[in-house]
Amino acid sequence: METGSTTAGKIKDWPSRERPRERFLALGPAALRTSELLAILASSGSGGRSALEVAEALYERFGRSLRRLGTAPGSQLMAVPGIGRARAVAIQAALELGRRAAEEVLQENDRVTTPRDVYRRFELRLRDLRQEEFHVLLLNTQNAVIGEVMITRGILDASVVHPREVFAPALAEAAAAVILVHNHPSGDPTPSPADQEITRQLVEAGRVLGIPVRDHVVIGNGRYVSFLDLGLLSSNEG
Repeated sequence: METGSTTAGKIKDWPSRERPRERFLALGPAALRTSELLAILASSGSGGRSALEVAEALYERFGRSLRRLGTAPGSQLMAVPGIGRARAVAIQAALELGRRAAEEVLQENDRVTTPRDVYRRFELRLRDLRQEEFHVLLLNTQNAVIGEVMITRGILDASVVHPREVFAPALAEAAAAVILVHNHPSGDPTPSPADQEITRQLVEAGRVLGIPVRDHVVIGNGRYVSFLDLGLLSSNEG
């Protein structure tokens, strides 16, 4: 919603109906533009610019994308004049809270019965990361999630994703099965040869331990790939 006012000068000198904080209180958050919400977090301007001007510059720097802004390192936020360490932390914290709130809604039903259930559980968390993360979901006999463990962060290969790290928590929690999950920062979830080798080793280890690997879901940008759907878990006897 545009207010039609200039963004220059101190916000406290603007008419109350045009100040982001007052508009928030009077109309609710949905009535504010994204830059106005960011201006509330930015709190104050710098160098003669208003908080709204600082927020507009910040939003523009990241292509007017909250997803890009939310995954950027704090140093990039602080490169915008008027955004110091405290403001950068506040903005990152607010965006992380929003992501977690959305994720809570998605996880109200904690059973995992399809690859899409896995994708919806991890999509918001993994889709915009700039490096790979490898997670394991621990399931009981009813396919309810009883635990979740991040195994590693960084480039994945069979030497860093060791069966011991995957199945130790599964044994500790008496899990009946596990599901493997990781992301591709490129956005393309097509399994790589390394992904397939890791999965082969973990499926075999699970077979020996009696804790089957139910699936390996690779998260991309707006899509996913399931090893189960592709028929790549054929050696799994669980």
